[in-house]
Amino acid sequence: MIRERVLRAIALNREPGFHFIGNFAEVAFEEAVHLPAGPHVVDADGQANIGLVAMLADMALAASIRARLDPAVRLATVSMSLQLTGARCAPPLEAAGEFQGFLEAPHSRQGLARATLRSAGTVVGFAQGAFMPFDPPPGAPPMPLPGRTRRVPEVGKLSHDEEAILERADAISADGNTDFIGRFLGYEPRRTKSGASATMANGAHVANRVGHVQGGLLMGFAASTARATLPASWVLSAVNAFFVSPGQGKALRARSKVIHHGLMTAVVRTEVSGPGNRRVLEATTTHARR
Repeated sequence: MIRERVLRAIALNREPGFHFIGNFAEVAFEEAVHLPAGPHVVDADGQANIGLVAMLADMALAASIRARLDPAVRLATVSMSLQLTGARCAPPLEAAGEFQGFLEAPHSRQGLARATLRSAGTVVGFAQGAFMPFDPPPGAPPMPLPGRTRRVPEVGKLSHDEEAILERADAISADGNTDFIGRFLGYEPRRTKSGASATMANGAHVANRVGHVQGGLLMGFAASTARATLPASWVLSAVNAFFVSPGQGKALRARSKVIHHGLMTAVVRTEVSGPGNRRVLEATTTHARR
């Protein structure tokens, strides 16, 4: 089942407008952005992987801004926050974005938006974000966003990058591990003396259309690593992320450190860096005792 989904996403990824991981998760855009249910999008507890939750929020926020811009425009995430309500985050999920206007600065412009995330009608989280639009290059085609019904082209011969995606999925599936999506994305943090760390391979399986790690997945990488600093008796309650530079290079590394550990709440600071220790993202997360 996973293999068929990977091949389907590879075929759809060849069309303009969307990236592999969005196609793999079968995200669809209508009045809200939808993430359908399935074993390919959930962790072992049956809840949607935090990276896909953040990706869904990121897409809903960006879509509400793109509706006011040229269809070919590219948006870069400047900052994003996600507040969870504690309700079970089980797919299918939907995120409805709401445009909040533009921040006009002397030499730049940022679109502002907020979004509400729901599972079966129950609110599971709220998001807000700021995105900087970049003018499309001359002659750039529009980037259509997919609806629920799509024609899937024949897969045919795979490119080198496409073979790498399929080989990664096959290797993880062969292990029989139920946490497929976390391992596929590269969310495998380990505890350290000072907190937790993780290394995430970059590639077409997590990249957006320009080859950088998709913004929501990058935020999810930081949140996943931050959660590993605390025992399972603690749950993630909020993420505040600030995007410093593009997520590029062969691999990214996250380092998390607990900066406050109280009786009922904790705060963790996470830095994600790329090649040459270049800072990519700064995130602060809050956690609550179960």
